[in-house]
Amino acid sequence: MRVDKKVLAKLTKCYSVAPLNYRGSDCYLVAAEKVDRCILFDADGKELDTVWTEPGGVMSMVQVPGTDGQFLATHKFYSPNDGADASIVIVTPGTGGWERRTLVKLPYVHRFDILQSGGRRYLIACTIKTQAEYKDDWRFPGKVYAAELPEDLSGFNDDNQLELHVIKDNMLKNHGYCRICGETEGGERALVCADNGIFIFTPGADGTWSEEKLSDMAASDALFMDLDGDGERELVVLSPFHGDTLSVLKKQGGQYVKVYEYPEKIEFLHAVCSGTIGGRPCAIIGWRKGARNLLALRADGKAGYTADMLDTDCGPANALYFSRNGKDCILCANRETDEIALYTVSE
Repeated sequence: MRVDKKVLAKLTKCYSVAPLNYRGSDCYLVAAEKVDRCILFDADGKELDTVWTEPGGVMSMVQVPGTDGQFLATHKFYSPNDGADASIVIVTPGTGGWERRTLVKLPYVHRFDILQSGGRRYLIACTIKTQAEYKDDWRFPGKVYAAELPEDLSGFNDDNQLELHVIKDNMLKNHGYCRICGETEGGERALVCADNGIFIFTPGADGTWSEEKLSDMAASDALFMDLDGDGERELVVLSPFHGDTLSVLKKQGGQYVKVYEYPEKIEFLHAVCSGTIGGRPCAIIGWRKGARNLLALRADGKAGYTADMLDTDCGPANALYFSRNGKDCILCANRETDEIALYTVSE
């Protein structure tokens, strides 16, 4: 496998990456976990703009569907020990720069998304915990919140915030999130991971949400994808919280059972996204301690699964796959080396 790496910029504790369609072009956002910039890049990796210089604390960024560059972002979640002032903000491009307004203040909000289903838009937001009184205080489990998201967000601010309701509580170390798309399964759904297990949440037309538990495995993050190409989705799981085990679970007899485990223990698994390399489905995995590598996991008809190393000693926090001019690309926030890196990968 051939990998070409280009470092786009240096950004202290770079963390969150997201696509953004802006002015008719595919662009990409990268923001910092600590106090530093949010940067807008074009699809070739050219820096276009600084969206903000602070406060940082950005865990997630999601474009508002149907808009030209408007997106939501978390602010002031600096770590699981420092997220009491966290919120979700609305970011809108304008002639005078990028306007920011509060959508909702939500302590310890870590992941969120906008799901489209039945012609409506829904916000789903996951808090990693609800409060803390000292470092590594996990006595107060997180929750999953939801609300229908109006088409017009112009009226929201500090004094008029979006009202959320709890769809699940007691979610200990509520860390992992993955959007599930697929026309055959109706609208978009949410995969959420915690110490309690791996869950799917589905919005209903009447405002209620259904819940399905896929596994009891304590998971930090997971993908729900057809990795082996047999037409059925597998679970690619990083476990436990910020853990050391990469595995694949396959549905057998109505339950998800482990069919693969990466042969080495990995320190601080964190980055995970799905994509294709050479037309074959793959899971992109990265970790933040120890060797701090980035790899691609693919199914192999003879050997089960194979892992190809894409980079070493880079320390990815998050990764985003995209295809550009027929090339397979991965944009990484390499948090532990403060580098924003673009990888072009081929067979």
